[in-house]
Amino acid sequence: MKRSAIRGAFLRRGVGLPYRIFLSFPVGYARSPPNETYAMLSTLDWSLILGYVAFALIVGVLTSRSASKSLASYFVAGRSLPWWWIGTSMVATTFASDTPLVVAGIVAKRGISGNWFWWAWVIGNVGVAVFFAPLWRRAGVVTDAELIELRYGSGPGAFLRGFKAVYSSLIVNIIVLGWVFRAMAKIAEPFLRWEEILPPNLWAAVEANWPAVLTMGSVNESVTVALLVLMIAAYASAGGIRGVMLTDLFQFVIAMAGSCLFAWYAVEAVGGLSGLSAKLGEVYGAEGAAEVLSFLPPEGAGWAGAQVILIYLFVVWWAHNNADGGGYIGQRLCSARTPRDAQAGAFLFTIGNYVLRPWPWILIGLVSLILVPKGMDALPGTMEAKILADREAAYPLLMEKLLPAGVLGLVLVGLLGAFMSTVDTHLNWGMSYLVNDVYARFIRKGAGAREVVFVSRLGVLIMALGAFAVAGQIKSIEVAWKFHISLGAGLGLPVILRWLWWRANAWTEISGMLAAGATALYLHWDGEPPAFPVLLAAEVGVGFAAMLIVTFITKPARPDVLRNFWISVRPPGAWGRVRGPDARSAPVFALAGLWLALSVFVFALMFLVGALLVGTWTQAGGLALLAGFSLCTAWWIDRRYRYGILFV
Repeated sequence: MKRSAIRGAFLRRGVGLPYRIFLSFPVGYARSPPNETYAMLSTLDWSLILGYVAFALIVGVLTSRSASKSLASYFVAGRSLPWWWIGTSMVATTFASDTPLVVAGIVAKRGISGNWFWWAWVIGNVGVAVFFAPLWRRAGVVTDAELIELRYGSGPGAFLRGFKAVYSSLIVNIIVLGWVFRAMAKIAEPFLRWEEILPPNLWAAVEANWPAVLTMGSVNESVTVALLVLMIAAYASAGGIRGVMLTDLFQFVIAMAGSCLFAWYAVEAVGGLSGLSAKLGEVYGAEGAAEVLSFLPPEGAGWAGAQVILIYLFVVWWAHNNADGGGYIGQRLCSARTPRDAQAGAFLFTIGNYVLRPWPWILIGLVSLILVPKGMDALPGTMEAKILADREAAYPLLMEKLLPAGVLGLVLVGLLGAFMSTVDTHLNWGMSYLVNDVYARFIRKGAGAREVVFVSRLGVLIMALGAFAVAGQIKSIEVAWKFHISLGAGLGLPVILRWLWWRANAWTEISGMLAAGATALYLHWDGEPPAFPVLLAAEVGVGFAAMLIVTFITKPARPDVLRNFWISVRPPGAWGRVRGPDARSAPVFALAGLWLALSVFVFALMFLVGALLVGTWTQAGGLALLAGFSLCTAWWIDRRYRYGILFV
């Protein structure tokens, strides 16, 4: 798009920064007027948004009957979904309204390499596809908490099942929903002003009586998110997981299309991809621009450079409590029609999550560094001042400034879809714990299908209210992300070992959970915790030591429980006499080779896309060769042992 076209789009919308901040450089001296106006959505924008909302509600109504047949129908869709549905749904769920804001904010604060703390999960996600995805499907459970009792038996296993269900649904799940709500509030704030929409007397009453505990940012933002959540709860509670996943398919396509469109407009505003690198050099100098664009953390004082990469690559991906694909990922895998569908769906998710999703957001973060440079002098209350104070807010604020009518509506629909796909999943997933693992297991054994589905639908509102209260306490989404990760650090190894080692028992997980959790709270107790890699290393070390000691001083699960588990699931690894003399499972070394090859392939492909976008052609050539070699290696192993991950 030519600069004149961009200028015309700004003038037609009647809002925006002065023309010179976008089209004249250096930009560090340009300022917005002190009293900015808020964006007014066009009729086309509103039509796209309301049309999408109507679609989601219709899907919930149409799938409500099939969802009500049984507990398995409501929470795992009767275990009938194909691999492409499983994989796309998982990508849509992890594409929440918070992720574009966080990734763009990370890039603006620490450059592209700041994303390593979640990029390292490539290894874990590939491991889920290779090792654990078919095991989840064979286990025939509804939740990962139910798997605990299947693996360890009653007694400590039943206790851990109940504890894990309450912890996952009412602590972890609500924290996640809280930061997703907070992100949506930031997105909606520039576009919806209820004091201008509602009659003055009605708005005054709402503002005066809105509960303080349910306030995030401002009452205006809270009202917007409350209305959205009520709408999501309506269709999610009606259609169960099938309705949730059906809307996910459309949500992912719309959300990706919106992100790519926004990135295109943003990059064109600074002169295209070639202009992006050049403008970064003009604003920050050649060395500063190279540091921003680097895929590796810069060397410096403390934990930086190679140390960060080593911590992330060898600790982060297995340290978290869902290292085996538990949580809502496990719920999706249990919904697959076959173990091969679960495997292929998990690998599709890995490609979509790391290769396709993040680069539009990264480009927008880079553009924000040019349009609103670090250290610029901004007047209070202007867009620049807001972005300098909160880099995560750059995403929605630049949407309002850069996108013309119609395109803005499509991008908003994409973010709305991303928000809905995450919230509906977490409401359904959270209630699956409380109903399947607490209510139907301990409170009302033998409860009928209609009863448990009714309880599930009723509990959604309570969970949403709790998440609202948490969202009001979240100031930075990135900080909430990292606190959530640190809270679960040290729990990954026990959940991996329960699949691969017969000696692991319920006390292995309990001791690891308590030790790592206590370490996390201690390190956060006095305010600012240590650097994130140091925090993870400390929690993992303490949790691992406690887990190992407790495992060897306690008894393993009963032989009949172990044998029944192995017969049902057929896990690889150290199962000794549990398997019997004639039983066979997948060879561990072949699986490890496939895991390594596919991990290298995903990393190479992810950085290849980035190298092409930022114009480092020599690097792109090397990455292309590495991706091709690793894919051929994985293909050979896949064909040799007939796993069916790459070719279903």
